[in-house]
Amino acid sequence: MNVVFRVDASQQIGTGHVMRCLTLADALTARGAECRFICREHPGNLIEFIHSKGFPVHGLPVCESQKVNLPVINEVRGVIHLPHRDWLGTTQEQDAAECAAILRERITDWLVVDHYALDSHWEVALKSYCYKLMVIDDLADRPHQADLLLDQTFSRLPADYAPWVPATSTLLCGSQYALLRPEFAALRAYSLARRAGAPLRRLLVTMGGIDKDNATGQVLRALQSSELSDNYLITVVMGANAPWLTEVRQQAEEMPRPTDVRINVENMAQLMADSDLAIGAAGSTSWERCCLGLPTVLVVLADNQRQVAQGLEQAGAAYVLMAPDLINESLPEALSLVASSSTLRSAMIQAAQRIVDGNGVASVIQHLES
Repeated sequence: MNVVFRVDASQQIGTGHVMRCLTLADALTARGAECRFICREHPGNLIEFIHSKGFPVHGLPVCESQKVNLPVINEVRGVIHLPHRDWLGTTQEQDAAECAAILRERITDWLVVDHYALDSHWEVALKSYCYKLMVIDDLADRPHQADLLLDQTFSRLPADYAPWVPATSTLLCGSQYALLRPEFAALRAYSLARRAGAPLRRLLVTMGGIDKDNATGQVLRALQSSELSDNYLITVVMGANAPWLTEVRQQAEEMPRPTDVRINVENMAQLMADSDLAIGAAGSTSWERCCLGLPTVLVVLADNQRQVAQGLEQAGAAYVLMAPDLINESLPEALSLVASSSTLRSAMIQAAQRIVDGNGVASVIQHLES
C-alpha cells in the first residue's frame, strides 16, 4: 500500500498534526506500507524530523507575498470562510496544483490530509490522483470529500459531520480512535498500577512542541509561587523549534525546585507513566495522558482545544483552566486542589483511563486496509 500524508507543522500550527500522522505512518510501515509526506516549509516545520524517522518528504515553498484571503465556494452552503486559512501559506488552488505534480509521479492508494486550512475544494482537486482519500480533523466546521474521516475527539459523534461529508463517507469519531504510539498501550498497565498510593513527587509540564505564546514560561512563574512541596521534581518537555526555549531553560535554572527541560523527547510514554501529576495543553497529548491515567491540570491555549477540554472536564478526567491569560492567578490554586485530594485524583485516573485504551491506531488501520 502506498500512502501519502499532506500535513504541516509551524510556529503557528504547532507539531501535533505531524506527530499523529507519524504515528499512523509508523504503524502502516510496520505492516508493509510505503509512506511519504508532503509538507510546506513554514518556519518551525518538522521536515528534517520526519526525514530522521525514515520517511521521504516533499517540501513545498512558502509564498510569503501571497495573500490568502480567497473564500472557498460550496454549492450547498454558499461561501465558507475558513478560520485557519492563513495557516496554509498559499491558496488551496496553488497547494493542490503543487501536490498534484508530486502525486502524478506514482500511484497513491491513500492520500491522508491533516490540515485545518484545507477542505473539499482541495480534496476534489486531488481525488483523481489517489484511489482513496482520508481526512483527519478535529473541528467539524467545513465540507470534506473524504472516503474516510477520523476525528479522535472525545464525545465527537458522526452526526457532527453529517452536514459536511457525503453520505458514503466512513466516519471514525471518538477517542477510541486516538492515534497513539504503541508504547502508550504497552505502558498502560504499569502506569495505572503505580498510581495506587504512590507519593506525589514528579510533575510533568507539556504545553506543546512549539508553544509560541510561552505558556510554559507562565506555568513556571506560577509554580514559583505555588504551595507544592519542595520535594517535587519538575520535568518540562518542549520541541527544538520552540521560540521561547532559551528563556525557559534560563527560567528553569532559577526555579526553587529541581526543573529539567527536555527537548524532542523519544520516551514521552515513559515520562508520563513515571509522572504523578501533569500540567498540559488541551491538544493531542490529552489522549496520551488519558491512556496512562495521569492526573492533569489542563490549560486551553486555543479555541480549537475547547471541545477537548470541555469533554474531559465533564467526564471528570481533568481539571480545566479555560483562560490561558490567567495561568499565573489560577494555576497555583488548581494544582494545590488536585495535589491535596487523593479522592479527586483517583476519580480523574478512573475517568481518564476509560476514555482512551491505546488501541486506536489498530482500529484505523483496519479500515484503511479493508
